[in-house]
Amino acid sequence: MSTVVHLAQRPEADELLGRSPLAALTGMLLDQQVPMEWAFTGPYTIAQRLGTDDLDAHEIAAYDPEAFADLLSAKPAVHRYPGAMAKRVQQLCQYLVEHYGGDPTALWRDVPTGRELLARLNDLPGYGKQKSQIFLALLGKQYGVTPEGWREAAGAYGEEGSYRSVADITGPESLSKVRAHKQEMKRAAKAAKEAEKQG
Repeated sequence: MSTVVHLAQRPEADELLGRSPLAALTGMLLDQQVPMEWAFTGPYTIAQRLGTDDLDAHEIAAYDPEAFADLLSAKPAVHRYPGAMAKRVQQLCQYLVEHYGGDPTALWRDVPTGRELLARLNDLPGYGKQKSQIFLALLGKQYGVTPEGWREAAGAYGEEGSYRSVADITGPESLSKVRAHKQEMKRAAKAAKEAEKQG
């Protein structure tokens, strides 16, 4: 798997995301409560601190949990909550080792349908329904992983020409559009809350 992505908006971090399925899965896992670029730069930072040019599920799964938390907490931290995220990244890698022999591409290599792939992603530690749908859309739109019915399984995130999520980011311009969409969604949610209070 080698593709050109612009998720971290940093060439070296994006290069890793483009060739490493585990880096992409980890970036998606980290993508919460921090800016998207920060989350998707995380896998590159982790690899650098491990002294490798890629992430290895077996290595991370077996890493001493305290030492791994320290690795993510070192300045600049990999995430706003580096301790909690270190635990999640290790759980993800342990799951991949246990169920897929440590090979993340086994998640989608032989998958017959988008629905089945969504179910597999949903089973990953740290992946809820929304995160799974966004990652499924990212796989389909940017990584060429397109099992039958993947757009439907990804829900609104699978729509062509939409700017809803990381799956739609191909450069600075689309990043701005996705940001605007997210702000609009936040505004709408806030307005709905206010209306509820007054109702």
